[in-house]
Amino acid sequence: MIGKTIRLRRIFNQKTGKTVIVPMDHGISLGPVQGIADIKTTIDKVAEGGASAIVIHKGLVPYAGPSLGAKLGLIVHISASTSVSPDPNYKVLVARADAAAALGADGISIHCNVGCDAEDKMISDFGMVSDRCRELGMPLLAMCYPRGKNIKDSYEVGVVSHCARLAAELGADVVKTNFTGSIDTFKTVVKGTPIPVVIAGGPKMGSEFDLLSMVYDAMQAGAMGISIGRNVFQHEDVAGITRRLSQIVFEGMPPKDQYRR
Repeated sequence: MIGKTIRLRRIFNQKTGKTVIVPMDHGISLGPVQGIADIKTTIDKVAEGGASAIVIHKGLVPYAGPSLGAKLGLIVHISASTSVSPDPNYKVLVARADAAAALGADGISIHCNVGCDAEDKMISDFGMVSDRCRELGMPLLAMCYPRGKNIKDSYEVGVVSHCARLAAELGADVVKTNFTGSIDTFKTVVKGTPIPVVIAGGPKMGSEFDLLSMVYDAMQAGAMGISIGRNVFQHEDVAGITRRLSQIVFEGMPPKDQYRR
């Protein structure tokens, strides 16, 4: 397991054990939206702000620039769907773990939506990818969300806890999931799984203070970091918001009232 250990050191801060991941895998699902049309510039800005790693698809790795490796860990996302698909919640595999390793990845991420019609296929793919990651010594980040017609509330502690536990049961090293809205309820999520939990950012927020407060509360509840995309790469000051999030995650700095807007 030494390979996983070494690679995880490039994703998690060695002093704090925490991580700030900025996913930018949205080009397949949404197209060249604001913030990721010029991917290299945005990657350089999140590196300047102190992020730990980014998540991108395999095809963009050659265009990511020198911040990868020098300042940022690389996590290659290997599942996808488009927003115009008949079932956007059904994520199919679009790359192999071996191909990501050949690109220099420090980790792999896979997306699994618990509760959607194609849950069985995604869970099966998850298990097979996990096995291969273990053989390669490659860390696996699982993006697990409660989504589908049987999910009444995707932020309810029971279904979020189920997602976090499923990720561990199938062999992920880190799970990304929804924040449940309070410190007390998210403590239940963290306690229910043995692997590190990082929170998603969700849809773009209107208030920066709300974003920072959510991250602060998640860290107080025991989260080991964040994996936030649109609220970072679509911000008017990408380096600045990354820096403020990093201060919360790595230093425990509470959000300031001046960000109420």
